[in-house]
Amino acid sequence: MNSNDSLDRRYAIVLAGGMGTRLRNVVADVPKPMAAIQSTPFLVYVLRYLMKQGISDVVLSVGYKHEVIMAYFGDRFENLRIHYCIENEPLGTGGGIRKALSQVEADHAFVLNGDTLAFLDYRLMHRSHRQAGTRLSMALKRVDDISRYGEVVMTDHKIAGFREKEHSGPGLINVGVYLIDTGLFDDFDLPRVFSFENDFLKSNLVSLTPEAFITEGYFIDIGVPEDYFRAQTELAEQLNA
Repeated sequence: MNSNDSLDRRYAIVLAGGMGTRLRNVVADVPKPMAAIQSTPFLVYVLRYLMKQGISDVVLSVGYKHEVIMAYFGDRFENLRIHYCIENEPLGTGGGIRKALSQVEADHAFVLNGDTLAFLDYRLMHRSHRQAGTRLSMALKRVDDISRYGEVVMTDHKIAGFREKEHSGPGLINVGVYLIDTGLFDDFDLPRVFSFENDFLKSNLVSLTPEAFITEGYFIDIGVPEDYFRAQTELAEQLNA
């Protein structure tokens, strides 16, 4: 398949099966990505941003109350083709990504979380990924305080390690957007249920040598109530800026 930027089919896998446990007191009983931001599901903002970045096909990896998501979006949302990968039991982020890759008809796919939105240049990240000849690229952002997210250590544009959340101060964080080759997991002996970050990425960092892609753009994660409330006003302002 041709790998230039004029591809008709550009895929993104969106992990949208979260229960939203930490938001349960402020959000109705819906999947976390369907939490309303000014009466519109957060996932709508994510999908519209992907569409602007040239994505044509989205595979929604769904589980908890997936019927709510499927009923809202159907098989097409605006100019996006929507595909579904249903987890009848939780597979972890890694297991969910691996299952969703079976619906990707391309040699690579972006992967992101349905409860976060990071403003970055997907086309530029794609070009950087190709130029680096890597199987895995990871988007990072420099922030003033890493304490909520943990820190990513970078050396010569490569991901070199991770520091856990007990550290604070400025640094680089993982914004949860990856670009992966569809055969990424083929050479690894992995269980059916596994975490992409903890069981795969951290354990195989040396052999994967992931490429770092730095973004200076806006980033929001609605996983905790204070940031969910912040998104109610901040997200619209950022989108209209």
